[in-house]
Amino acid sequence: MKAWSDYLGRRDWMADTQMKLLAGPLLILFVMAMLILPLPPIALDLFFTFNIALSVMVLLVSMFTQKPLDFAAFPAVLLFTTLLRLSLNVASTRVILMEGHQGGDSAGKVIEAFGQFLVGGNFAVGLVVFLILIVINFMVITKGAGRIAEVGARFMLDAMPGKQMAIDADLNAGLIGEEDARTRRAEVAQEADFYGSMDGASKFVRGDAMAGLVIMVVNIIGGLLIGMLQHDMDFGSAARTYTLMTIGDGLVAQIPALVISTAAGVTVSRVNTDQDVGQQMISQLFVNPKVMILSAAVMGLLGMVPGMPNFVFLLFTTLLGGLAWLLIRHQAKRQVQEALSTEPAPPPEAPEASWDDVALVDTLGLEVGHRLIPLVDQRQEGELLGRIKSVRKKFAQDVGFLPPVVHIRDNLELGPSTYVITLKGAEIGRAEAFPGKWLAIDPGQVSGELSGTATHDPAFGLPAVWIDSGQREHAQVYGYTVVDASTVVATHLNHLLHRHAAEMLGRTEVQKLLDKLGDEQKSLVEDVVPKAISLTVFQRILQNLLDEDVSIRDLRTILDTLAEHAGTQQDAGELTALVRASLGRTIAQQWFPGDDELKVIGLDAQLEQVLMQAMNGNGALEPGLAETLMTQAEQALERQEASGEPPVLVVQHSLRPVLARFLRRRLRHLVVMSQAEIPDDRTLRVTQLVGGR
Repeated sequence: MKAWSDYLGRRDWMADTQMKLLAGPLLILFVMAMLILPLPPIALDLFFTFNIALSVMVLLVSMFTQKPLDFAAFPAVLLFTTLLRLSLNVASTRVILMEGHQGGDSAGKVIEAFGQFLVGGNFAVGLVVFLILIVINFMVITKGAGRIAEVGARFMLDAMPGKQMAIDADLNAGLIGEEDARTRRAEVAQEADFYGSMDGASKFVRGDAMAGLVIMVVNIIGGLLIGMLQHDMDFGSAARTYTLMTIGDGLVAQIPALVISTAAGVTVSRVNTDQDVGQQMISQLFVNPKVMILSAAVMGLLGMVPGMPNFVFLLFTTLLGGLAWLLIRHQAKRQVQEALSTEPAPPPEAPEASWDDVALVDTLGLEVGHRLIPLVDQRQEGELLGRIKSVRKKFAQDVGFLPPVVHIRDNLELGPSTYVITLKGAEIGRAEAFPGKWLAIDPGQVSGELSGTATHDPAFGLPAVWIDSGQREHAQVYGYTVVDASTVVATHLNHLLHRHAAEMLGRTEVQKLLDKLGDEQKSLVEDVVPKAISLTVFQRILQNLLDEDVSIRDLRTILDTLAEHAGTQQDAGELTALVRASLGRTIAQQWFPGDDELKVIGLDAQLEQVLMQAMNGNGALEPGLAETLMTQAEQALERQEASGEPPVLVVQHSLRPVLARFLRRRLRHLVVMSQAEIPDDRTLRVTQLVGGR
């Protein structure tokens, strides 16, 4: 029994396959037969009805497909339906011209029904309707569908290389297998073939419309001649008989043609989604209640205009309003169901700590209160950003290395006009600035007083007053130095950069300096670092120089000195002293520009001897001697500055490191130089003595 059932199944499959294989040839044979053999009226009725049913089926299939390749046979179907329609036109023309003089149903019941019922037996009305169908089909639907197919084919061909590359990329990445890649490549090729075929098949529909118009003219003229010359009919009877039959024949052919053209337009104009055309239209046209409400309002306003068909407009107003109400209720009900069906989300678990949670400290930072945000906001053309860039550039030119970028952020915990400058996360400066106002700084020789907020210059501590812009000219006349808020912050930042230059010089900056000099003095750099001294020792020497406001721009001289002495000396302090001696001319020029004599502070000979003895002993100063030295140095510095001379103290070379470290703890702006740093061609004159009577 099982073998018998298998045999029957194979036989049914073979029969089904044979029927599919014979479908195409049989259709071609039928078309050829209709072109050559005369058909009886009953056959014409059957074929015309089949043509109408086939066109409706094609339209429905195109409506229900979700992507063009679901109806890949459409170009071939379009060609065969066009041939079927044209062959029917030829067969019906033969019957009309041969048997039309008999009138009535001589060409079949279908043609008679379209000629009598659809146009009311009026050949003029029928002629107009036929021409309108021709225009609609030829000028609107077919032309638009052909243009869409042409553009779609062009875009599909242009996109083929990109799609093929995407498939290859997914295959190489292991996202798809070889079989999936082969299937996707085949789909891409089929899409290109489909749009190309549709571009060509649309020309058949346009030709069919033109052929229908020509066949109508030939039937009318041929029918008049045949009826009048062969069947002795008068002109009116011949015109009415043959024209009605021709119009019926044209309508019964053009209506399916219009349906097929519409199906072609639907197929090529659809967008690939998981919905068919009907679902797309319903889900996108009738989904928004706001659209329904506004449409109902427009229709209601038109319905209340006098002279308009009020009932019809108000009827549609009611329908649209009811539809909007139903949509609103449906949406509200769906939201309630979603709220009830949605389970409360579990509380989020605390994420595990990761390296992303580690926040590195900014080397340089500027925090501002909310009133100072316009100064640093680029969208508000804040001037402070440009000033900070200029400060960094000037610092690099003067000191010899590029300072870190200043990271700016607002801090609501600060006062509205307060700003804080930080170095490696620690505060190194804090002050207030007032945008829109000016800071009038008293340099010590002003001739008048100003009304405003008394304060001190944050950079140098000079007395100052915050004034309004209206007092700016008066302040300048009185001798004040007047600057705006951005300049105050920038000057303060510049002062702190110079003071903390040694702390900002890291290994990265030192290595960049060496790399920059290595482009020109590669052998010198290699002889010193790392052959003679390590990068760490070299960094410490540069930091010692910066700590005492000595520029490191002359890096070649620094390396030359280290190359000479590093072989016998490895202590960073001693090497710094030797480097300072080599940079003596630059240091002297910094504080005593020009060729004038150097007016400096000196040490009393007796005090100098005591200090030398202390240095040769245990290297530490007694507390009483230290306090006396600090007091007398402070007094000498005040006298030196009062006379307008630079705050420079010159001592013996061996005393300089110790005195520099000791005195600069309190007297930060005091410069301690050794006698070895004074150039031989400069004259030294002591104007103040530390320890003198």
